[in-house]
Amino acid sequence: MCRNIKPLFNFDPPATDEEIHDAALQFVRKLSGTTRPSKRNEAAFETAVSSIARCAHELLNSLETSQPPRDREEVAAKARARTAARFA
Repeated sequence: MCRNIKPLFNFDPPATDEEIHDAALQFVRKLSGTTRPSKRNEAAFETAVSSIARCAHELLNSLETSQPPRDREEVAAKARARTAARFA
């Protein structure tokens, strides 16, 4: 499950709210051990996702770097190349 959490800092354009939410969702899924909570735990699950997304957003906005922003396409191409080499 956690393989889907990707670095979101220092990209041009910056991470979207949807990307941050998706990373928070994956994190909560990993912690809870389930991809879909029961009806009984649904509210707690959604509260956790919202809280973590909010914290992640604050973190990304407060981080600083002297490095130039990374290109999303370039990073994705490197990931595809690693995957191709791994499963070739």
